[in-house]
Amino acid sequence: MFEAFRQQLTTNGFTHQEIEQLESSARFIELPTRHILLQQGEVASEIYFLLEGICHSSYLTEKGKEFSKEFYWEHDWIIGFESLIKQQPSPYLLESLTPCSILCLPIETLRSWREEKHGIYLKLLETQLVYKENKERFMLLYSPEERYELFCQHYPELLERLNDYQIAAYLGITAISLSRIKKRHQS
Repeated sequence: MFEAFRQQLTTNGFTHQEIEQLESSARFIELPTRHILLQQGEVASEIYFLLEGICHSSYLTEKGKEFSKEFYWEHDWIIGFESLIKQQPSPYLLESLTPCSILCLPIETLRSWREEKHGIYLKLLETQLVYKENKERFMLLYSPEERYELFCQHYPELLERLNDYQIAAYLGITAISLSRIKKRHQS
């Protein structure tokens, strides 16, 4: 089960010693569907590596609206860098959408690596920045229909695991728009 964790770290240039250091700090948990990992307004105490399952982060407004921030699935890191850097409460809610297997690492470990300018922190930060840039490019350079096509090409397994509302939220469109796009694709 931890092989995916080790493999991703190796792929991102972590040394054997750094991987062992991360594993020794980690705590393994299994969560049911719709379990809240972090409440909006709560100070994060851990970062996560998702071994199995799907998680979702969203912003909740005072008027009861929900805005999708991000979906996370197998082999994703879930790190609230804004909370970590500013040491403030999380601006979003984080929950499991399916049963999940997760490795939790204390945020204090990450803070100390940050202060020491440890290579592990830099590698995690770079991984997240590349991911965010890819997502930004995805959202800015492609039309909703193109985003749906790319989503289908790159994440076909997620089409069966997420409902239309969730897919639409990931694509930055409404469920009604997604329904129209899907109808055009079936024609």
